[in-house]
Amino acid sequence: MPASRPKPALPAPARRFSARVRRAVRRYFGFSRRETSGFVVLLLLLGLWLVLPVLLRPALPAYDPAPDQRRLDAWAAELAARRTARPAFASRYPRRAYAARERVPQVPLAPFDPNTLTARDWQARGLPAWLAERLVKYRTAVGGFRAKEQLRKAYGLSDTTYARLAPYLQLPDRLPPREPRHFAKNGNGRYPERPPFESKPGFARKPTHLAAFDLNAADTTQLMQIRGIGRGYARRVVEYRQRLGGFRQADQLAEIYALRDAPDLLDSLRKYTFVAPGFTPALLDVNAASFEVLQAHPYVGKRLARVLVAYRQQHGPFQQPADLRKIRILDEAAFTKMLPYVVVR
Repeated sequence: MPASRPKPALPAPARRFSARVRRAVRRYFGFSRRETSGFVVLLLLLGLWLVLPVLLRPALPAYDPAPDQRRLDAWAAELAARRTARPAFASRYPRRAYAARERVPQVPLAPFDPNTLTARDWQARGLPAWLAERLVKYRTAVGGFRAKEQLRKAYGLSDTTYARLAPYLQLPDRLPPREPRHFAKNGNGRYPERPPFESKPGFARKPTHLAAFDLNAADTTQLMQIRGIGRGYARRVVEYRQRLGGFRQADQLAEIYALRDAPDLLDSLRKYTFVAPGFTPALLDVNAASFEVLQAHPYVGKRLARVLVAYRQQHGPFQQPADLRKIRILDEAAFTKMLPYVVVR
């Protein structure tokens, strides 16, 4: 057998340092001599593993931004050459041309009567055109200024402007007090009785004794004979009756929005109206009615009408009124109220 090559001897300082490290490791961890050698080798391998990526990493080239910048400049120049001017569109609402207001020369303030001034005269005393025109209209509305306090109440006239003009106004500061009104008394020392109230022409007095009438056959004129029911309430009752298809009972009047907070009017309507026995309301065909017809009914509305139309398209026509219970948003109370007005054909 060939003789093995002798291991290269370490320098004396390295041998002493290695021996010192091994003794310290054995003393601290309680390793044997062999375990200590393996631990030192493991530490060397870990250090080599940490340094290896840095040693093997290729050298990155230095980045030169000049070529990229030249390319970007070329692209920008090309886009600028392709860009076209945005066409000017004519406005749908042309601007109105207002004539320039004439500049009115100013005059020095002197005592003056505001009832004789025109709008141009007010402008000559430092007021803008809109305020001058407003003062002229205000003077016409009140029948002429009789005191300074009337002019002070003009809308838009500031306190500063009024304080500047007030010393030159040829008007008293306040209006004269009103004279007390005197009423003649009769021989007993009492005021004479007023004449009985007479209704104005065109407003007929409502009857005091009114016979009950059919709620489904009455028009607005007949409903207006009830005390408290005017033209507006009567029109709302008739419109709701037409949308509903007819009242089955007088209690349905409480469903009208305008009468919800008027219990006295509801009592009057119930007192003087009735529903004829055996009355059959207009029926709503849920299979043939369009969305517009369905949503116009007070007991259906837009949301339920949309669901009814979608249900017909997905599951086919309804076979009987009880099939409406399959719609989840239709609760039992709404179904019971709507059932007399529904027909399936």
